[in-house]
Amino acid sequence: MKRRLTTALALPAALLIALSACGGGGDSEPAATGEGGVPLLEEGKLKVCTHLSYQPFQFERDGDVVGFDVDLVDLVAEELGVEQEIVNTPFETITTGAAFNTGECDLAAAGMTITPEREEVIEFSEGYFDANQAVLSKADSGISDEAGLAGKSIAAQTGTTGLQYAEENLGDAEVITYEDLPLSLQALQNGEVEAVINDNGVLYDFAKENTDYAVGFDIQTGEQYGIAAKKGNTALIEKVDEVIGAAREDGTYDGIYEEWFGTAPAS
Repeated sequence: MKRRLTTALALPAALLIALSACGGGGDSEPAATGEGGVPLLEEGKLKVCTHLSYQPFQFERDGDVVGFDVDLVDLVAEELGVEQEIVNTPFETITTGAAFNTGECDLAAAGMTITPEREEVIEFSEGYFDANQAVLSKADSGISDEAGLAGKSIAAQTGTTGLQYAEENLGDAEVITYEDLPLSLQALQNGEVEAVINDNGVLYDFAKENTDYAVGFDIQTGEQYGIAAKKGNTALIEKVDEVIGAAREDGTYDGIYEEWFGTAPAS
């Protein structure tokens, strides 16, 4: 399936704060509905915000956006009788709720951890993917635990739980922030930093394709990803939970998981 990709403009930080606080800033009232009367922003579309690239959850390949999250949301779009349209937007416009409050998207699927802070401003589905933090470095770096990061520089992505963990627990390392995962990985490859902290799924995927690098260790943070909608849009979130729940029951979820991760999910 070919999916249309649009790119949203970055909003100033002050405006992000205002939009997340007031829940407004644009006309985001539903103008259409999907099957079953679920409210949508545009007729025939399920507009889904993400932040590219976050392989294997969502990334561009041969001119199309593909990935684990993309395939799951395709199931939701199919159930609603519409097509998924992906909107590439800064991650913090999603986590603050600004992307919903300005009418950019109906849903967001961005390898995004459910946290109490985020739940205050956006509506989450039930968890659909288990994740932990991990640390990636050169395969011969010798970094195998947190103590091995002392005195070293480590890249973390802005607005993520990885950055939060690094700031709270890796005080002996120099934490340097980057806008997205590709910039963090590029900094490691260019020698600007000595390690990267991010979710384990994306770092293992990178190491699989770049054998000069390896995940030195996982950090058991016990996170779960959720698909998000505008705060209060329970009808759409209930549909997401219904569709993913059915996919788990009939084996569709396991098939998608195995396609992107090479193994069935742990039971």
